[in-house]
Amino acid sequence: MSELIYGILSKKLNRHLGRPAKSLTGWLLTKFFIWHNRVLEENAVKLVEIQPDDMVLELGFGLGLGLQAAAPLLTGPRGKLFGVDYSEYMFAKASERMRAEIESGKVTLFNGNIMAMPLPDSSVDKVYHCNCYYYWPDLKGMTSEIHRVMKPGGLMVTTLILSSITKAASRRILLNDNWKPEVYMEALRATGFSDVRMEDKQDKNIAFQAIFATASK
Repeated sequence: MSELIYGILSKKLNRHLGRPAKSLTGWLLTKFFIWHNRVLEENAVKLVEIQPDDMVLELGFGLGLGLQAAAPLLTGPRGKLFGVDYSEYMFAKASERMRAEIESGKVTLFNGNIMAMPLPDSSVDKVYHCNCYYYWPDLKGMTSEIHRVMKPGGLMVTTLILSSITKAASRRILLNDNWKPEVYMEALRATGFSDVRMEDKQDKNIAFQAIFATASK
């Protein structure tokens, strides 16, 4: 395969992964996300330690697997779950999955850009996401906006499988250095997060990494 054709296909796949659409590729990615993301989503929810009355935000919620894991934990009267995703296709899929919780007012989903979230300053206790930050074109702009909406001392957890994203980068599916954990972690530190660290984890015989960051204000 020529470098030109390979480059074109890599860019196309990168666009679909970052913003899946309603298409055959989108359908295939839906099946992939269910298999690949469930452990990461569920562990991100577990590690962020959601309390009953927390205001919680998931970034890039995809099919809603993480939303489905988090919503039952918000049993208090003030507990609320928000989600933001750039893909209209994923927004529709997650909205269908979470229909009852949305109708009850426990969950609110937004289809839009993380760079401009419709949430007040210092309103969110916990934030989590997985397989998401690699596709953000402006890491510092994104982390700055996340920091804006978080309460002082709020915790954010990011889960990933480093071996998988390293392999994707080597195949040019990830097209810049944003996938590198150290680049993401430096953006967090530069925009007001402290205690930024990455830890190795394992669940269901799957090894993965978790990045923790606390919003300092």
